[in-house]
Amino acid sequence: TAWAFATAGVEAPVLFDAIATAAVPRLDEFNSQDFATTAKAFATARVKAPELFDAIAAVALPRLGKFNSQAIANVTWAFATACVKAPQLFNVVAVAALHRLGEFSSQGLSNAVWAFATVGVKVPELFDAIA
Repeated sequence: TAWAFATAGVEAPVLFDAIATAAVPRLDEFNSQDFATTAKAFATARVKAPELFDAIAAVALPRLGKFNSQAIANVTWAFATACVKAPQLFNVVAVAALHRLGEFSSQGLSNAVWAFATVGVKVPELFDAIA
């Protein structure tokens, strides 16, 4: 629902607030695609939801090793687009991405690199490996 409203450009602040409120206590039930889609929806709709993004970062952090490359790229893109600086999340993503560069599409890799640059997280090892 959030993604549909976001991509349609429909402003629905009450709906997004309700989704954020309902999602936070249920994030343990989310898989990597759920994290990515939820974060992307809020970022695309330009809805500020700091509690949701903080909770996503905290719950997703220990699971990042199980995220596929697309979910990693989408989560980092969403955090950067939403102007959410989550240095611990980005640092763990950098390590995961460094070991799995071959799994990223060129678009996914580009989105992830853009996200790191946008939030100002410096990961020269990752950038050197990509270059």
